[in-house]
Amino acid sequence: MLRGAALGAATGLVSSTTTTAGAAVHSAPSAGSASFRWLGTSGWRIDVNGRTVLFDPYITRFKTGLFCGEFHPGTELTSDPALIDEHVDRPEIVLVSHSHWDHISDVPHIAKTTGARIVGTETTFHLLVALGVDREQISVVKGGEILDFAGITVEVVSSRHSRNKNYSYFAPGTLHAPPAAPPTTIADLPEGDTLAFQVTAGADGPSAFLMGASDFSERALDGLRPDLAMIAVPATAATFRYAPRLLKALGEPGVVVPVHWDNFERPLSEPPQHDPTMDLDGFVAQIHQASPTSRVVVPDYRTTYGADMRRATPTAS
Repeated sequence: MLRGAALGAATGLVSSTTTTAGAAVHSAPSAGSASFRWLGTSGWRIDVNGRTVLFDPYITRFKTGLFCGEFHPGTELTSDPALIDEHVDRPEIVLVSHSHWDHISDVPHIAKTTGARIVGTETTFHLLVALGVDREQISVVKGGEILDFAGITVEVVSSRHSRNKNYSYFAPGTLHAPPAAPPTTIADLPEGDTLAFQVTAGADGPSAFLMGASDFSERALDGLRPDLAMIAVPATAATFRYAPRLLKALGEPGVVVPVHWDNFERPLSEPPQHDPTMDLDGFVAQIHQASPTSRVVVPDYRTTYGADMRRATPTAS
């Protein structure tokens, strides 16, 4: 969801949970069927009966100058193995929406140390192989696939990357072959097409729709109707009627969780701080207007949420 250098220091966190009046459209899933922890940016850890699924796990959160107006595309890729291990444990599946550094740069370490199955685009495949990941570990998808992981179902959804004020986006490009050399800087990681995923935990759910960027293919969402929708906050108004069209296409989910609004260069041990280009409060208001029966949950890093995205247990830093 990169939109160029940020305009200044981030501001404080808004309240963690907002509720709406009226009955939810979807029945609540079983409270014990899954748990969710936000890993910042668009990242999630989903635990289902002792099994772990990760989506866009970006834990290291190194500095690039993005949030102080001094963005450096030549910033070297960095991973903190001990910190990553602390947050992800032993995942079975890692879903990657696209190949920008704030979505993929910690995935090589996770793949090589856990043996997790990686699901992503052809570009993600070529980049990860160049970074030393076993090619047999990576499943290439395009959108439309429905994958059965022995009770955890993953629906792959063709999606789109966030728009900037020029109606384009950061670092476009796809790879159809391995790069000439292994990536070493954030500029070496093109977007490589963008995916969304819907993950369903067992027969009783919940189903969670996961976005890595704030644009989408309206037709690709037809029929999904998730219980939970983790939707990315846009930095611009370039996408026409983004919130109303998205929520209508998803069937006005019972719970909506805004993501990718935080300063992702600050550590997860600190409270989330806003990306100053994001109007989170305004976006929450748009959700309420477009889908008045949805309950909106603004997540934090330190909480483990239950299957209905109500607080389960606080998580120590």
